Amino acid sequence: MSDDVVRDLARRAGIAVEWQDYAGHSHVVSPPVLRRVLAALGLPADTSRQISASRRLLTKRSGFADLPPLVTAVAGRPTRLDIGGSLAQQAELALEHGEVRQIALLPARGRLRIPAIAEAGYHRLRVEDREIVLAVSPARCRTIEDVVPDARLWGIVAQLYGLGRPGDLGVGDLGGAADLARAAGTKGADAIALSPMHALYAADPSRFGPYSPSSRLFMNPLYAAPELVFGPTAAADRPVSNGLIDWPSVASAKYALLRASFDSFQDSSEWDGPLGADFARYRAEQGPLLYQHACFEALQAVRMPQRDWRQWPVDLRDPRSAAVGFFAAANPDAILYHQYLQWITDRSLAAAQAVSRQAGMRIGLIGDLAVGMDPSGSHAWSRQSDMLLGLTIGAPPDLLNPLGQNWGLTGFSPRAMEVNGYAPFLATLRAAMRRTGGIRVDHAMGLARLWLIPEGASPADGAYLNYPVGDLLRLLALESVRHNVVVIGEDLGTFPEGFHDMLEQSGIHGMRVLWFQRNAQTGVVPPRGWGSSDVAMTSTHDLPTVAGWWSGTDIDVRQKYGRLGDGIEPETVRQEREADRPKIWGAFVREHLGDGPAPAPDDTDRVVDAAVRFVARTEVPLALIPLEDLLGQRDQPNLPGTVTEHPNWRRRLPLPADEVLADAAVARRIDAVAAERPRQ
Repeated sequence: MSDDVVRDLARRAGIAVEWQDYAGHSHVVSPPVLRRVLAALGLPADTSRQISASRRLLTKRSGFADLPPLVTAVAGRPTRLDIGGSLAQQAELALEHGEVRQIALLPARGRLRIPAIAEAGYHRLRVEDREIVLAVSPARCRTIEDVVPDARLWGIVAQLYGLGRPGDLGVGDLGGAADLARAAGTKGADAIALSPMHALYAADPSRFGPYSPSSRLFMNPLYAAPELVFGPTAAADRPVSNGLIDWPSVASAKYALLRASFDSFQDSSEWDGPLGADFARYRAEQGPLLYQHACFEALQAVRMPQRDWRQWPVDLRDPRSAAVGFFAAANPDAILYHQYLQWITDRSLAAAQAVSRQAGMRIGLIGDLAVGMDPSGSHAWSRQSDMLLGLTIGAPPDLLNPLGQNWGLTGFSPRAMEVNGYAPFLATLRAAMRRTGGIRVDHAMGLARLWLIPEGASPADGAYLNYPVGDLLRLLALESVRHNVVVIGEDLGTFPEGFHDMLEQSGIHGMRVLWFQRNAQTGVVPPRGWGSSDVAMTSTHDLPTVAGWWSGTDIDVRQKYGRLGDGIEPETVRQEREADRPKIWGAFVREHLGDGPAPAPDDTDRVVDAAVRFVARTEVPLALIPLEDLLGQRDQPNLPGTVTEHPNWRRRLPLPADEVLADAAVARRIDAVAAERPRQ
């Protein structure tokens, strides 16, 4: 069996057998890596017989029986079905709102074409003895322009865990988010962008990285604020805890509080009242997905220290096994408790979003959707056939990461998504959008392709797998409009040619960050050149703060933890920074946001003031300023490439969320932002 046969099968399956690195050099993916990726797609390729069988699975469709359960279209545009046809075919279209139409499927270029449907929605197309869902999307997502025409809005980026308030037991929660939204709304802000709120592990709080979720369908109960649902409690008198978060300690205290809340709720009159009915409705609405997540959480609590379900006894690895059924039947209270945790967190988020809108925000809270899930987590356990188990998501080698990156996450199989009518993707979008005014899609390139690494292999020994980007963008647009949610795509780094244009045409706002807005003429792109459809930011959680960059603190930190890059000397980086500071400062001076020579590295206040106002002056529809920059802090929330050696995802704000905007420096910077972007 030749390697060419494996490569041909890989191409048919959407795997790139060659790829180019950041320097433009071409690389060929080895056949063993291709076989591992193919196997994860359900296309084994170890023998000639397997290859023949896998090739048949990828054969072009010839009739209606071969159609997938869901086909996407754009409102007002005809759509070709991926089946052959030379004769017209009558079909019945049942619109989502109930109207039934007779339509003709006409031949076009060897395929049958569905005529243009004006109404967006999930309709049903019936032809012969086959019925499929026809998901007709609007032309684009809901945009900031749709929220406020000719918008020049502004907002704040906050790490949710860092927002302090009395009674939070040492970790920020949605009560703090509500406090911040209330204060920011009075200042004219229209959005609060929060770090991911995805479910992690109640039984293992040492795993607190927000971008490594157990499930993106559910939330981290540590962010629940019961008082937003039940009203104030005695815990509100406890002082705010600052400094670094001790996740195991605060998790123990918070879960004790939540357990007491659950027990009290069961024993109260509310159990038989409106809140009890709401809890019952929530369980019914979330259905098997919630039940399986709760079952996983309860199981993991008794299976620790076996953190990974793949190490559990064989009969517990299958969520539909008799052993799991017996466990659930024997532990109904534990499962109900974990369902309660999700309900109280969901209702806390709804309450915080309501506060943001009451405060005058026209977008409100913006959630963050991680690119994948932990393969040892709840979603991977409960929906194994949806996943690319055995593969992890990362990035190939580049200038800053010469060995490549492995993020330890897995994702959806594109073949499984198609077979299941995109149900896993839709459930994920709906979970992200149900209680927010916007979402940020982390690593938006994952809508088009992902770099996948066989478990145990080097990050360099991976391959790109293509995703059905057209279908995913249409479904994203449909759900965005239905939920009245704006979409921001994290599109930093190297992307396939044309991808940025594809996002823009789909109504997805890209991200523009100060450090990357460079040009050859002036060194920094002036504010009026940042584009008209993106979101502008001074920095992100993975990049230096303005004060950290100006002072060189980021260089010291990267040197300390070995993250400068292979063979790069710290003195070289410092010299480059010394030459770069005048370029940044010169851009501020040209905008009359500073004067005189560039300040010294330790003189960061004037630089932060200028940077915040510079970004606010851009013509983009939304400027987002991280709280770390409003405070003038030097430490960034996360240092990519480190796990526990650097205090990632642990820093608390120095002031409570409802007081932080009153700090003199923060107030000065917010007033400057508001002056540049006056409320319409």
